[in-house]
Amino acid sequence: MSGKEIYLTYEGLKKLEEELERLKGEKRKEIAERIKQALAFGDISENSEYDEAKSEQAKNEMRIAQLENMLKNAVVIDEDEVDTNSVRLGTRVKVYDMDLDEEMDYYIVGSTEADPLEQKISNDSPVGRALMGKKPGDIVTVQVPDGVVRLKVLEIYK
Repeated sequence: MSGKEIYLTYEGLKKLEEELERLKGEKRKEIAERIKQALAFGDISENSEYDEAKSEQAKNEMRIAQLENMLKNAVVIDEDEVDTNSVRLGTRVKVYDMDLDEEMDYYIVGSTEADPLEQKISNDSPVGRALMGKKPGDIVTVQVPDGVVRLKVLEIYK
């Protein structure tokens, strides 16, 4: 991963830090113990337990490096300083889906934190990109995998 800025809320930053701590601590110890047990079986040339543990160790170290790089490039969105005059990172936005005749709330976050099941959408997603910079009353038309949606911005809040 390059030195590209990673936008995170305080909550997202804390989750990444906790994951990194877990991977560096208990996960490393767990893998080291599995490798030690596998070595006790003797010949490692045909030892699937050893191979699996070493593979898991490599994946763990890769994720640690990825997390460290993300945290090094993290830009924390201070929700107290978020301007709610228009849709931007860190804002919550209530929209009206004109085709489905229903209201939805989205939390605009960086791509690292996006989780559609929690209504957290990335500013890089089609809907997020279309909403960025919009104000209450604005209508956007967005191409999504299921077709085209028309959304009206109703409210922007923290």
